Amino acid sequence: MNWKDVKIAVVAAKWNSFVTDDMYEGAIEALKAKGIAEDNLFTYRCPGSYELPLACKYCLDSLKVDGVVAIGAVIRGGTPHFDYVCDAVNRGITNLNTTYGKPVSFGVLTTDDVEQAVERASLDKGNKGAEAALAVCDMLELKQNIASART
Repeated sequence: MNWKDVKIAVVAAKWNSFVTDDMYEGAIEALKAKGIAEDNLFTYRCPGSYELPLACKYCLDSLKVDGVVAIGAVIRGGTPHFDYVCDAVNRGITNLNTTYGKPVSFGVLTTDDVEQAVERASLDKGNKGAEAALAVCDMLELKQNIASART
């Protein structure tokens, strides 16, 4: 795969930015390490995880990107709000994948507490933003391999 020509959008939620900022940074670094040119990285922020599916749709509709990395963090509280947000984001991102036929990764943490979220966003211990970015790359490689098998 010629990574320098691949175009990826990274959309990160502002809500829980003490977690999503590190995930965002991890995603960008992972994509650059893969060889994707900085000019081919489109980065945006949306208010929260609930808004991620629509923000990702905007990218798919308006930019000529090959995939999108969605980054967010939903931390359980004392109300059912957590369940509603997690379900909506999951369904929204799943629908984007199947509707557009382009990979939109689910880099959204759904944790029971702040400590779990911070641990999963760590730049030192394994960053889920980087993992989400690499998942988009893996899916692009899979798509290319399947397409070349037909010829």
